Amino acid sequence: MNRRTRLAVVLALGGLLTACVSAPDGRPSPPSAERPFWQAEFGGPAATRPPERFWTTETGNRDAEGWGNNELQYYTDEAENSALDGAGHLAISARPAPAGSRLPCHTQEFCPWTSARLTTEGKVALSRGRVEIRAKMPTGAGLLPAIWMLGDNGVEWPGQGEIDICEVVGGEPRTVYGTAHGPTYFNENGIDGSTTLAADASQAFHTYAVDKQPHRITWSVDGKSYFTLTPPMLPAPRDWVFEQDMHLLLNVAVGGDWPGPPDTSTPSPATMTVDYVRFYGEGSA
Repeated sequence: MNRRTRLAVVLALGGLLTACVSAPDGRPSPPSAERPFWQAEFGGPAATRPPERFWTTETGNRDAEGWGNNELQYYTDEAENSALDGAGHLAISARPAPAGSRLPCHTQEFCPWTSARLTTEGKVALSRGRVEIRAKMPTGAGLLPAIWMLGDNGVEWPGQGEIDICEVVGGEPRTVYGTAHGPTYFNENGIDGSTTLAADASQAFHTYAVDKQPHRITWSVDGKSYFTLTPPMLPAPRDWVFEQDMHLLLNVAVGGDWPGPPDTSTPSPATMTVDYVRFYGEGSA
């Protein structure tokens, strides 16, 4: 997908932020020896928007040039597209645009779908360590839900660096892709790996994670690693751009260059249900 102060927080301080954003009873908890320095657990009444203290909602389509991939969704800040579900989850939903909504689109006059794109840019970032997101991903023709990270170095994409923690594309409902993009390896030339789930990604929650260490990034699903990237694996000149703070993005895209168009079989709403987000190691919050 196109892809369009710093406080070092060590594990010893993890308990302070955990107390501020604590997990409800009965939810999975990290081992006592390892506490997240930041976490979002999404407890609260249904239809409540995620807190602006940690999350920014990006909007639009046309001015963002279809988000770089000729996508059909118009991102909104409406609760019907992104809000708590009242059961301890964040729901990010793509759905057909309301009749007569006239939302400006890049590839056509008006966008036929709405959705949401949330980011922690300028609010929460990972420097070194692991990010885990437990989520149920929507599947179906024309859908591209994504959990990913962008660099905070101020450079224009792709030079800023991108780590795609999880993408589930269109008609491949059991395939999870993990990809890295940088200055000389981006779009279809991104360096990626994949793994296959036992059932469609929409059927159950899975924990999607990336462990970002100096000169090594490892992708995993449910604690099982499936791809590790190191600098020698990059094309010359091997421009590794991941030794920096990186913020998180969550979105559900519709249509565009990779998944193709939606059709009558595409679910509506198509919802990414996020149980929690946890950052371990060092970063900013």
